[in-house]
Amino acid sequence: MLTNQLNILPDDQTAPEPVRQRLPKWLKRPLPQAGMQFTSDVIADLKLETVCESAKCPNRTECWSQQTATFMILGNVCTRPCGFCSVLKGKTETVQLDEPARVAEAAERLGLKYVVITSVTRDDLPDGGAGHFHDCVLAVRERTGAKVEVLTPDFRGNRDAIHRVIESRPDVFNHNTETVPRLYHRVRRNAEYQRTLDLLKQIKDEVPEMLTKSGLMLGLGETLDELFEVCSDLRTVGVDMLTLGQYLQPTSEHLPVERYVSPEEFDEIGDQMRRLGFSMVASGPFVRSSYHAGEMADVLRV
Repeated sequence: MLTNQLNILPDDQTAPEPVRQRLPKWLKRPLPQAGMQFTSDVIADLKLETVCESAKCPNRTECWSQQTATFMILGNVCTRPCGFCSVLKGKTETVQLDEPARVAEAAERLGLKYVVITSVTRDDLPDGGAGHFHDCVLAVRERTGAKVEVLTPDFRGNRDAIHRVIESRPDVFNHNTETVPRLYHRVRRNAEYQRTLDLLKQIKDEVPEMLTKSGLMLGLGETLDELFEVCSDLRTVGVDMLTLGQYLQPTSEHLPVERYVSPEEFDEIGDQMRRLGFSMVASGPFVRSSYHAGEMADVLRV
């Protein structure tokens, strides 16, 4: 049964110190499986970063055993202090101009037919790294012929930077909303909800046929009404694909989990979102932006 999670306190009331909750049985994951080592060796040999490792993704065991990974470009240090993310923050690295070629080689060696490329946020770069995204998409497509999905930061709303990524014609353009507007100040610090909507709208305005995708984490204190309002906004700007997954606290230094959403409730929420008109909705505890991304896109015949 759907429950409207209410964690809103009056302005003059301080929230109690959260108690770390025990992980529900449905959030247990298997031990490493055969095949992981090959993926690990390719990533290490080509000196690449993956969001699987940097963001402590719970699906890494499954994905790497199937010889797939989500490449994280532009280094492993982010310029944004988001409260949910375990990617390193601090002094960024020089952009490696040979990285597009190495990503393409990794895709070839892993035999990928669908490649997901994401990045840290690089507010220190004039274009936020958009040109590097463009070069990675072209390099992968030229070397492998694979379909490519990009999962980008917001580029501080720089329309020219967003246009540069669009020019590379990714098969899917993904930008995550992450949470509801009320929680942005602690979940997505230095980000703006309207900026996210504007980015997703720009893609459809420039290339209406390009598939767009966005995702949110559940369990951070959002209400169902807030969640439905955000997803309605995403449909208003033409978003085609939606992912909804459980937020998991990566370390004790990050935001606590306010609530674990059951698999049954995820199913019900997913059904509600499909009624809003999304072409594809993935909703479940372990769903992440790039989890089974190729399968989602394949259903839409990308």
